[in-house]
Amino acid sequence: MLVFLPHGLLGLVVASLAAAYMSTISTHLNWGASYMVDDVYRRFLAPHRDERHYVRVGRLSTVGLIVLSAVVALWLENAMQAFQILLQIGAGTGLIFLLRWYWWRVNAWSELSGMVISFVVATYFQFGHEALGFAPMHPSLMLVLGVAITTAGWLTVTLLTPPDDRETLQAFYDRIRPFGRGWQAAVSTQPVTGSVSASMLGWVLGCAAVYAALFGTGYLLYGHLLAGVGLLAVAAAAGWGVLRILPRVGLI
Repeated sequence: MLVFLPHGLLGLVVASLAAAYMSTISTHLNWGASYMVDDVYRRFLAPHRDERHYVRVGRLSTVGLIVLSAVVALWLENAMQAFQILLQIGAGTGLIFLLRWYWWRVNAWSELSGMVISFVVATYFQFGHEALGFAPMHPSLMLVLGVAITTAGWLTVTLLTPPDDRETLQAFYDRIRPFGRGWQAAVSTQPVTGSVSASMLGWVLGCAAVYAALFGTGYLLYGHLLAGVGLLAVAAAAGWGVLRILPRVGLI
């Protein structure tokens, strides 16, 4: 863009990038404030206050998130550190969000503890490990250790906290229809249906379809006809496989 665009269009591109950046920042600030107010403060700390009070707390939460993000940004030395932190946090909590569909015992405390532990572990590896005098670690090793520590932590919290009540579990099952033996104990009055192996295969094929379509389109845009057509064919075949698997999963 810097080479080929004229000055007027180049200015429009810069303005669009700035607008996209600001919209992303505002979205995450609004998300963070809503999580802090609705999911934590209103639910556990002050459940019976008026809406004006919650709006005030939301505004204070937004300011606090701005200050916290500015402090973290000053600590970072490059964009790769931010990427590694986000990857560490997401990898640590990913197993919880997957097992929720296969194990009824996962509860809200499991997810909250997983998010807190993964964030603390990611922050420690990025800012505290070498500062305490330990030898540098490879990012892959940090990722594996972070997942292991987070998994051990949220599993412990899950087993030490009470499960959700039967009515909530039954309502979740009736609406979502998760399958696998891990949900049989929660809905003992009816058999759990659906094939776990078919769902895993559908997940793999779905990912293959999305990524093949993405990279196939990119290759076509760059003029690589053979690679683009080949990847789009792979995407079409994977999509056809997903449609064939849906009846075994129980979604059709």
